[in-house]
Amino acid sequence: MSRRRSERMIVTRVAGAGAAATSSRAPDDLIVEEPMSIQLDGVLVATTMRTPGNDYELAVGFCLTEGMLAGTAVTGVRYCADGSAAASEFNIVTVETGGRAPAPTPRLGNVSSSCGWCGSEQLDDLVERLAPLPDSGRFDLDLLRAMPETVRSQQGLFATTGAVHAAAAFDHDGAVVVLREDVGRHNAVDKVIGALHLDSRAQSPARGLGLFVSGRASIEMVQKAWAAGFSALVAVSAPTALAVLAARRANLLLAGFVRGDVMNVYAPERL
Repeated sequence: MSRRRSERMIVTRVAGAGAAATSSRAPDDLIVEEPMSIQLDGVLVATTMRTPGNDYELAVGFCLTEGMLAGTAVTGVRYCADGSAAASEFNIVTVETGGRAPAPTPRLGNVSSSCGWCGSEQLDDLVERLAPLPDSGRFDLDLLRAMPETVRSQQGLFATTGAVHAAAAFDHDGAVVVLREDVGRHNAVDKVIGALHLDSRAQSPARGLGLFVSGRASIEMVQKAWAAGFSALVAVSAPTALAVLAARRANLLLAGFVRGDVMNVYAPERL
């Protein structure tokens, strides 16, 4: 289903400074941002502000990376639970497992960056839920350094609006397997993971792949990469200290500040 993801508005554009400044009226493409509620077997589990599009992937990716599926198969995804999708403006998505997934615990408030994390004690809980990632081959360092430019060249929505994050799954040859853009960093990642899961229906749909994110590598980004089975996480900005600790325990290669011909590798501790 095609959804409107940007909206053209007339704005005042100012150029120059002081007495030499000029202004003119011009069109500008702005990103669309709308709330979306995610339900698991009819129970509301989260609401997030997202860019419309790939909504089924977003809902499935969120449920998978938050551990809500617990290995159960997704039997269906649909808009709304009661009434028509149009009545809810396509802003409610239900993920169905036939009641086989554990009874979900609703998350209060909107989903936002690094939401739901309180401290290192939750890292211990994460370790109990997720086993360390298996070795699945090494990524060439030059390939990792090239990922920001590789992804940027395919970011059509960013080129239009300049206001979205990107996430992309890539293989050992540097080819982009799935790329998604969204106003929210976590949403873009969930859309990538949801796309991989719906395509393969595997519990670790990203095994052997790398994950690129256009922002920082927070603990939430590491959690999602770990839960999906990615072998590497590449970010153009910095990680947090907790994210580095989690990546080391996950056996997840974590690279940050990947810009030009330099980058910092935070996990493993030594190459």
